[in-house]
Amino acid sequence: MRRTVRLRLTLLYGGLFALAGVVLVALIYLLVQYSPFPAPPAAPAPPGGFDVSVRTPTVERAADPLRLLVNSLIALAFMTCAAMVLGWLMAGRVLRPLGEMTDTVRRITADRLDRRLAASGPDDELKRLADTFDALLDRLEAAFTAQRRFVANASHELRTPLTLQRAMAEVALADPEADARALRAVLERVVAAGKHQERLIEALLVLARSQQGLDHRRPLDLAAITGQALGRYEDAEIRVDSSLRPAPASGDPALIERLVTNLLDNAVRYNVPDGWIAVETAGRSGRSVLRISNSGPLIPPERAHLLTRPFQRLETGRKAGGDGSGLGLSIVAAVVEAHRGTLEVRPLPDGGLDVTVTLVPPGPA
Repeated sequence: MRRTVRLRLTLLYGGLFALAGVVLVALIYLLVQYSPFPAPPAAPAPPGGFDVSVRTPTVERAADPLRLLVNSLIALAFMTCAAMVLGWLMAGRVLRPLGEMTDTVRRITADRLDRRLAASGPDDELKRLADTFDALLDRLEAAFTAQRRFVANASHELRTPLTLQRAMAEVALADPEADARALRAVLERVVAAGKHQERLIEALLVLARSQQGLDHRRPLDLAAITGQALGRYEDAEIRVDSSLRPAPASGDPALIERLVTNLLDNAVRYNVPDGWIAVETAGRSGRSVLRISNSGPLIPPERAHLLTRPFQRLETGRKAGGDGSGLGLSIVAAVVEAHRGTLEVRPLPDGGLDVTVTLVPPGPA
């Protein structure tokens, strides 16, 4: 027989009852055998010398400690069997919701994550277990849905440049009068599409690397990394204001550099003519903070949290340096999560975005 929870509970109930019964029988036997209270005196014999008292077998048996012990053990055995049967029935009733949960879980697959236990009844341990499992299924369903959406978007983003390259090459080959100048223009467009595809693949690799976490941490300074990244935008048409104070942190310098570069690229790409960018690094409350704000188009506050999802782009705004891949802020969010930091994305009332990254200081975490 399989050692199920129901069988273990039954044995536990029956064993406890038998143990309590043994203790009770032993106490009764000891009290009868060694009673501290003396037996009541016998009634005086009537005149004439004849004893007419009646000694029934029942009284004699009750007064015999050995017979009392045997009878008590027989009664105990019977009650133990009854307790086992009742324990089996009660354990089955208590564990019935657990069996229903097991059947429901067996029907849940990767393609049918919409099923839920939805346990009803009192707020006991089983219902809390079911609610916890339902919450886990909600997170799993959201993760699978996000993964499928990411794969579909990545496939679309990778297929679009390939389709464009093939179409340009076929058009050029189908034109018998195409000269060297026309073919050169087509080749330049093919090369540009290839570069865009290369940037997209590189961004996907960085995103995957960030989501794997960090193997090791090294001390770094957000101010130094941000200052180096700002050097690429000295000739930009947008006004850049910076306040770089020491902000020591720990992590992967390459990923942090990619984080800063992505934030600056987004701030430049999604901006307005005669716009501005404000960059600040500092140490606050024992943590290192990087804050990048920029002017730009108005962003609805309810859409701000969507910007950290892969392949989310702003529809408006001036593009600088070509089209983006839609992975900038998603890579930033992955890098921040890998470094166990916090990311706050807040739209500005007059348009634009304010992004604050907070990292842990160097030292043992």
